[in-house]
Amino acid sequence: MRGVRGWRPWPVGRRGQRRLVQGAMLGCVLALAPATWMHAVADSRLRTAEEVPAHDVAVVFGAGLRQGRPTPYLAHRLDTAAGLYRDGKVKVVLVTGDNSRADYDEPDAMRGYLRERGVPDGRIVSDYAGFDTWDSCVRAKRIFGVDRAVLITQGFHVRRAVALCRSAGIDVYGVGVDERRDATWYYGGVRELAAAGKAALDASLRPDPVFLGRQEPGVAEALAVAGRP
Repeated sequence: MRGVRGWRPWPVGRRGQRRLVQGAMLGCVLALAPATWMHAVADSRLRTAEEVPAHDVAVVFGAGLRQGRPTPYLAHRLDTAAGLYRDGKVKVVLVTGDNSRADYDEPDAMRGYLRERGVPDGRIVSDYAGFDTWDSCVRAKRIFGVDRAVLITQGFHVRRAVALCRSAGIDVYGVGVDERRDATWYYGGVRELAAAGKAALDASLRPDPVFLGRQEPGVAEALAVAGRP
């Protein structure tokens, strides 16, 4: 390239250098804007399991299966939900996850795990089309009629969950489950940086979920059962 007349590897002069710096600064601002938005929307709505106000419904997001059983991260979410149920802070648990193929069923695995920990089957409602966080939030509102809820997930994901569910029209508090700082935790934190951009687009464009379908009465029926003496 040295033989090409007039070619320069970098902008020459102060004006070119200034534009380069300004471009880099703008890129940083744009990259950080979605994460800043999530913190602004969600931070005031984060609580511990001990501090969270009582709500009728808890929403637990799927986090993968291992040999048909919840992964440790998903199990910790479900343990927290079961604890809130036992403490009388929630009446119904909506489990939302992926059942896009016959051999992979997050909601039923989550249901079974909760039953093992004392949550009655009639107080558990399954959303089989919670393919991502936005889909889960929109379906909770539009399909299951959830207006207020406690969201349960890991700390690195809870702000995105709260921001998206609030954008979907649900009044929520988020409980971030504590985890030891292992490779999975760090991977989840890094993944959230990329996911923040998609979350901001979803909140702005409000796309329909992959599968919307008809309204389902499961949450209302479970709450009716919970209200019976």
